[in-house]
Amino acid sequence: MIRFCSLGSGSSGNATLVEARSGTTVSRVLVDCGFSLRELDARLARAGLAAADLDAVFVTHEHGDHIGCAVALAQRHGVSLWMSRGTWRAIGEPALPGRLNFAHDGQAIALGDLDLRPYTVPHDAEEPLQLCLSDGAFRLGVLTDAGSITAHLLEQLQGCDALLLECNHDLELLARSRYPASLKARVGGRFGHLSNDTAAQILSACLHGGLRHVVAAHLSEQNNRPELALAALAQACEGANVDLRAAGATWGFDWLELR
Repeated sequence: MIRFCSLGSGSSGNATLVEARSGTTVSRVLVDCGFSLRELDARLARAGLAAADLDAVFVTHEHGDHIGCAVALAQRHGVSLWMSRGTWRAIGEPALPGRLNFAHDGQAIALGDLDLRPYTVPHDAEEPLQLCLSDGAFRLGVLTDAGSITAHLLEQLQGCDALLLECNHDLELLARSRYPASLKARVGGRFGHLSNDTAAQILSACLHGGLRHVVAAHLSEQNNRPELALAALAQACEGANVDLRAAGATWGFDWLELR
């Protein structure tokens, strides 16, 4: 059984909890850690957990709303920390003896009852990696920061039972926003963030009979609305029986289960 929840999803901070249970064993991974230690502790408590309950943290890339307190968390609580070598270089190559592990595109990571499969994506970071997680029976695909669709990205997300899918902006709202032209170009560019329309294309390409949950994530508070993101995803689902919901910045979403 896998269950997952979000502690927050957006430019103010991102963190997704994934938990697998098999008999009496439990494995927990925090995907991204984009908050201060104090704020993370409070958000973990709302999910019924504490930092000591984590087996590992996987950081997708070095941007502050994703890496946050990850290094401090590893130092204080001895949590295993995973990231790409490029991300490590981008944050100043901190020394974390016995805690730091390097992740690579396509290389499986075994963490207790969870199998992690990192994959590369187009984003304006040094070596960004997104992630698929499985307990052997169910599969969760995480894609929260990418600017465009690649064949590799689509290949990795095939067959997922649940998707956490970036729907950063609505194209019209971004075009009308007060963002300077340079920022609009970055956000909407091929190494920026996914629009609702592009996310819908990804969902359409990954849709199958076993897909049960799709969560719209990393919504811009200025350039998107939950109803716009969900409408785009609903159209892509073509009437399939898929639970659609949107993650919030303040409190992402409550636990969802795959069993």
